[in-house]
Amino acid sequence: MEIRLKGDKEFENIPSLKDKALRINLNENIYGTFAEIGAGQETVRHFFRAGGASGTIAKAMSAYDKDFSDAIYGIENDRRYVTEARLRKMVSHEIKLIEERIDREKNPHKMFFSFANTVATIDFAKKYKGHGWVGIKYQIDPEEEEYNEIVLHIRFKENDARLQQETLGILGTNLIYGAFYKYNEPRKLLRYLYDHLDKDQIEIDTINFSGPVFKDVDNRLMSLQLVKNGMTDAIMFAPDGNNVLPARVLYKKNILALRGSFRPVTKVNIDMYEKSLDMFIKENKVDENNTQVIFEITLSNLRAEGEIDEQDFMDRARLLCSLGHTVLISNFQEYYKLVEYFSQYSKSRMGLAMGVNNLVDIFDEKYYRHLSGGILEAFGKLFFKDLRVYLYPMKESDGTLTTSDTLKVHPRMKELYKFFKYNGKVVDITDFDPATLDVFSRRVLKMIATGEEGWQQMLPEGVSKLISEQSLFGCETEEIHNKN
Repeated sequence: MEIRLKGDKEFENIPSLKDKALRINLNENIYGTFAEIGAGQETVRHFFRAGGASGTIAKAMSAYDKDFSDAIYGIENDRRYVTEARLRKMVSHEIKLIEERIDREKNPHKMFFSFANTVATIDFAKKYKGHGWVGIKYQIDPEEEEYNEIVLHIRFKENDARLQQETLGILGTNLIYGAFYKYNEPRKLLRYLYDHLDKDQIEIDTINFSGPVFKDVDNRLMSLQLVKNGMTDAIMFAPDGNNVLPARVLYKKNILALRGSFRPVTKVNIDMYEKSLDMFIKENKVDENNTQVIFEITLSNLRAEGEIDEQDFMDRARLLCSLGHTVLISNFQEYYKLVEYFSQYSKSRMGLAMGVNNLVDIFDEKYYRHLSGGILEAFGKLFFKDLRVYLYPMKESDGTLTTSDTLKVHPRMKELYKFFKYNGKVVDITDFDPATLDVFSRRVLKMIATGEEGWQQMLPEGVSKLISEQSLFGCETEEIHNKN
């Protein structure tokens, strides 16, 4: 955990919220607007109370009424208000007004900013805890025509609307302070967003930096920090390689997930994907046009010698995205936690595609000792959902195949395994490509590192070329292999 929480050595040096707001207010060159929708003017309140706000706050507003909001910022195509598109319209509109109304010649050193949030706090039934978008558009150099932006998505965890409002105000103050005084250390800026907050209060699951001062920032690596720092349980990358909000991708979808190290992605991974997807879309309650496939990598698979190897992460994600896949990086060691995560966004039928070893691990009791109900509790959470496991066979050293009928679990787990198998929760992938059964990621990785020929034929089309061109996974040759 790298968030600065109580108990950390750094905690004692955290400036108070008043000190942060006052430092902003006393900087005669920082000048801008606050536009907050959905939870009161919780952020700007800190700046008013700190004192000296007259030279900083040009305007503070809350366009609560939807008609007024539409009149100011325009109408969204989906008629929704708590969206990234809405937030970006808000900050851009307010910056435009500042530029139009403040004479730049008379104020050559002013650094304009627009802070905004659009949120939905917990509902009266306390069924949905709420979420929102928070962002700032601002200048560090008044002569720069292009503005810098930090935009993030939050999910509330508290069960009281008033507490959520206060949490939002703290986060907003931290963001504005960090934007102006920690922009040159974006990783620290990210951690400092949780100053005076706890991870049990709020989750940040998406963040994007843009603009001149962030030109060297890789938003994918910054998203990885969200998982690494415990700010969120999972982050997602679209096929174009950019960050994407998980809720946007998963909402009400039929979901098929494949977990692996994908180091690198091989033909066996793709065969498992193609064959399991073909079976999945033929299931009842599965709409092919409403199906989302997710390639998931757990955080434990990103570790090298106890630390996350960030370059290694980038290599895996880049290759999967290059093949047109959506990638999820998660903190989930156990499969039931992954299914619970998906269930936040969809109640539709789900599927897990996996190899024999993964299924054997699911029936290993050691992974569930932290649960009061042990493995039974975990399986209740895993299989009470509308879920099915698609099992890819494994070729043994003697040439025989291990399938759902022949795999061996611990003797105490035999009857439990039989129960789920014979109730149709575990089905075999039978239409597999026999040629891929001899392909193993570890072997491919070793061949790449040692320069042994032949690994190119074990990978999907285009992957070996990328590995060679970009010297991934220890590949030292610059030769582009065409035997793909």
